[in-house]
Amino acid sequence: MLLSKMAAEGGGKEMNEIKTQFTTREGLYKLLTHSEYSRPNRVPFNSQGSNPVKVSFVNVNDQSGNGDRICFNVGRELYFYIYKSVKKAADLSKPIDKRIYKGTQPTCHDFNHLTATAESVSLLVGFSAGQVQLIDPIKKETSKLFNEERLIDKSRVSCVKWVPGSESLFLVAHSSGNMYLYNVEHTCGTTAPHYQLLKQGESFAVHTCKSKSTRNPLLKWTVGEGALNEFAFSPDGKFFACVNQDGFLRVFNFDSVELHGTMKSYFGGLLCVCWSPDGKYIVTGGEDDLVTVWSFVDCRVIARGHGHKSWVSVVAFDPYTTSVEECDPMEFSGSDEDFQDLIHFGRDRANSTQSRLSKRNSTESRPVSVTYRFGSVGQDTQLCLWDLTEDILFPHQPLSRARTHTNVMNATSPPAGSGGPNPGSNGNSITTPGNSVPPPLPRSNSLPHSAVSNAGSKSSVMDGAIASGVSKFATLSLHDRKERHHEKDHKRNHSMGHISSKSSDKLNLVSKTKTDPAKTLGTPLCPRMEDVPLLEPLICKKIAHERLTVLIFLEDCIVTACQEGFICTWARPGKVGLLSSQNQANSPSGTVV
Repeated sequence: MLLSKMAAEGGGKEMNEIKTQFTTREGLYKLLTHSEYSRPNRVPFNSQGSNPVKVSFVNVNDQSGNGDRICFNVGRELYFYIYKSVKKAADLSKPIDKRIYKGTQPTCHDFNHLTATAESVSLLVGFSAGQVQLIDPIKKETSKLFNEERLIDKSRVSCVKWVPGSESLFLVAHSSGNMYLYNVEHTCGTTAPHYQLLKQGESFAVHTCKSKSTRNPLLKWTVGEGALNEFAFSPDGKFFACVNQDGFLRVFNFDSVELHGTMKSYFGGLLCVCWSPDGKYIVTGGEDDLVTVWSFVDCRVIARGHGHKSWVSVVAFDPYTTSVEECDPMEFSGSDEDFQDLIHFGRDRANSTQSRLSKRNSTESRPVSVTYRFGSVGQDTQLCLWDLTEDILFPHQPLSRARTHTNVMNATSPPAGSGGPNPGSNGNSITTPGNSVPPPLPRSNSLPHSAVSNAGSKSSVMDGAIASGVSKFATLSLHDRKERHHEKDHKRNHSMGHISSKSSDKLNLVSKTKTDPAKTLGTPLCPRMEDVPLLEPLICKKIAHERLTVLIFLEDCIVTACQEGFICTWARPGKVGLLSSQNQANSPSGTVV
């Protein structure tokens, strides 16, 4: 009995040990204690009753070659630093900007990457009382405060993001279950807004703001039941996925205000969501302790991953790491340089690379295939890395004779717009830019989609509808917004009648009975555990004392953060050598407790 107790205590001690390094197929990842960011006094933060610590990055493209900037919130405080990554030790004594708020706490933030320069950046900050602030931490200015009187929404801001391709539009989600579209150039008004219905569908409604003069919010989305916990735009910016406390993932076409597909969690609410770099897959995590992989093209769950022992708080894809299967020389012709280009997801070659990937993947022999890497962190203080492999993506597709090559991506920047989904002529056909449609996944429980036709044959319904009620938003497409940002005259005479208040044919296939949470288990919305492949984590390590709230993949490192207020840098394999012994000796940050 005593021996059993001692063994149990010993095992528990080993399990509770915090890891400072881990090994994957590409090599050793190592925690750099001197590259840790936190509040300057480095006292562990009392996180009880506080909002999650969040981290945002931006590159200001300055001439020094060290243009990365980091923003993070801890309790009532907000910090803005130069981020030195694995190159130099963090200097916590010199924040570029520091703000302490009274009566409310920062909950989330997002940089506008389009407008960032060495002299100025635009940072949106959401707050626990419902306000959204636009600040410039370089100029140390506060530009505007939205929802200042809390007339639009009084609940906590759960997620705020700039609309891709826009210098002025941003989307805000609240724990009320509502989302609002704002324009930084417009005011919010001195009275509570009145709305009129624009579009209605299964478990969602979109309203425009009734006003004689244009004012914020431009749109109000009511989605599902309970808090709207997070949303994420697709890489091409045309779709966005959101997750609710009601346990549903919902994917919308942003321009046409149409629901593309839904998924239900195995249990409880969904807390986080992310897109694969090519926009073909969405991963969610939440209160069922699982990560779930959903196919955007087929609108169905293709795998679940079990490794966490508590709620999953963040999921993220790693665009810099992948493995590629190369066929025999007779089946794959090309130079070594061409092969390296093929697996390079960098922004500068995104379109041509993605086109070649799709072309070769569509062949019967499938000579080249990509394995996706994504990660997750949770309230169990564990980091999990997962590989989404060929046997999961195409379980009944015979592989050609191949030899496996493992490569660590060396992209210059995270992928954006690299082959994300595009709407077809009927809103259901999905293609990727310059690509053919990937072969459908086997055992498809997806909603039917018809043959592909020209993507440009139907103008955006959303543009026409909003034009009559909201000025400066009616443009032909989301991607035209940057180019047309300075245009003074916008089309204003589109008819609201083009928007149907009825659900689309696809939405009608998902009956109200099926969306009842008590009746979804075992349906395509929520297949049983035994009906889909179960992923095992590549690694699963305890890396913090407190629950983890951040996971970001950068080119030379992985960034994590916990609720104690420590932002940690994990050097990728081969990147530790970039540090000099002098940097380590001069580190002011000390060692992780």
